[in-house]
Formats: sequence, C-alpha cells, structure tokens
Amino acid sequence: MARKSKKRKYSKGSQKEVKNEMHRYKRGKAKSGKGGKGGKVKSRKQAIAIGLSEARKSGARVPKQKS
Repeated sequence: MARKSKKRKYSKGSQKEVKNEMHRYKRGKAKSGKGGKGGKVKSRKQAIAIGLSEARKSGARVPKQKS
C-alpha cells in the first residue's frame, strides 16, 4: 500500500490569490497593513505571505502557519 505524502497541500484558490498578489507586487501596487493603508510591500516573501493570508480569509485550503 502506498504511503501518503506529507507534502503541504494548497488549493487552487490559494494559488490564485498568491499569483494575484505577486502581480500587484511586481507592478508596485501591493500594500501591507489593514485595508491596504500601510506601506509598500518591499519583498517577495512579504507579498506571498499577504496572498496566503487573503486566501485564508476567503476560506481556501492553506496549511497552518508556523508558530
């Protein structure tokens, strides 16, 4: 019997959220903070984290955050 992979699973919806956030980041339009009122996003990692956070809020399947 085959073993199940312990690889993290991300839904298509969460992938789309991250893709959209990266698009905004590359165009210089990504903002951090409550309601996007914060400063400009300066790193790729920060843009990915924002995309995953938005995916969690919308109910997409995203693995738990590391604590």
